[in-house]
Amino acid sequence: MKTTLIKKAFYFSLLFSLLSYTSFCQNLILSTNAKASILTCGTGNESYSLFGHTAIRISDPDNQLDVVYNYGAFDFNTPNFVAKFAKGDLQYFAITHSFNNFMSQYHYEQRDVFEQELAISLILKQKLFDNLNQSLTSGDSYYTYKFIDKNCTSMVVDIVNKTLGKNAITKKTDKDLTYRSILYPYFDHHFFEKLGTSIIFGTKVDALGDHIFLPLELMHNLKLATYNQRPLAPGEPKVLLDFQETPAFSWWNNGYFYGILLGLIVLLNHPILNQIYFLMLGLIGGLFTFLGFYSGHLELANNYNILLFNPLLLVLAFFFCSKVKRQWIYRLAIVQLVLLGVYSVIVSTKIHFFIVLPILLTTTYLVIKLALQHKKRLTSVL
Repeated sequence: MKTTLIKKAFYFSLLFSLLSYTSFCQNLILSTNAKASILTCGTGNESYSLFGHTAIRISDPDNQLDVVYNYGAFDFNTPNFVAKFAKGDLQYFAITHSFNNFMSQYHYEQRDVFEQELAISLILKQKLFDNLNQSLTSGDSYYTYKFIDKNCTSMVVDIVNKTLGKNAITKKTDKDLTYRSILYPYFDHHFFEKLGTSIIFGTKVDALGDHIFLPLELMHNLKLATYNQRPLAPGEPKVLLDFQETPAFSWWNNGYFYGILLGLIVLLNHPILNQIYFLMLGLIGGLFTFLGFYSGHLELANNYNILLFNPLLLVLAFFFCSKVKRQWIYRLAIVQLVLLGVYSVIVSTKIHFFIVLPILLTTTYLVIKLALQHKKRLTSVL
């Protein structure tokens, strides 16, 4: 009960502060010394920070104003939080921070921060400032999060372009790369995160990346953006925080552990271990099937990786040591081998081919072994 009251008091004070701030800002006229800039925060080692972050800074020393608009907030207390996130219904929203508090957080996390000042007129700075505050008070800052199409970076691009009255910030780099290829380097030193995203994403991420969706992408493209035939953010990004990159270390979250684990399954060749392996792959395939129909995240739809992580493996796991219905086990094994062959052709041109190859080879070996075993027994019975 006490915890609930504390939470309510906290959110009330937060709401009161936000309303007071926006009320103050709505009547504020920026001075000639005001600046508008894009902040790009570097990547971190935590899963939520692997892709960095984007925010907008409005500073005006004459008005004692230095505020950061952050479109990456969400409420963990949202009812059915996990279900909403999986379905693609989770609402994100914008909040404001003082610049000092914002920087303190990234200093604590030891993540780089870069700033690019927008070379726009005072009238446009005021318009951007007003648009940001109007977004906070009207509810326009709330949006349904989509990994590629709608996130903290795309929201910043949208409101800046809206303010300028044209699409000044557009994709100019890496237009020949797929979304999957663009994402891949972000998972260096995070092996199982790389494997997980490689297999959970479907055909959408294999399309060419034709719009900006990542913070560092925005920073690089902003350097090339022009407005009224002049650079929109001239010069190199200003370094506000710079830390020596320290790659994450884990004795298990790496390719060696992955290879040893699969190698042991093949070498030990134990029926129960093989059953568990088929069971795990089949359950993952069942999850992919469920998310493909249930989730609004289009990145999860049309997932051809289900050919490797096939729910049929659940049936094979169940009958792995069974002495009945050998002909059905044999037939299911042949069907699975055909599906693995189709998958091999599809994935051979994808960037994640080599990371899934050990699973593909292990599964193929075990299924062939199962097929030969039950074909021999079936022949002897006949």
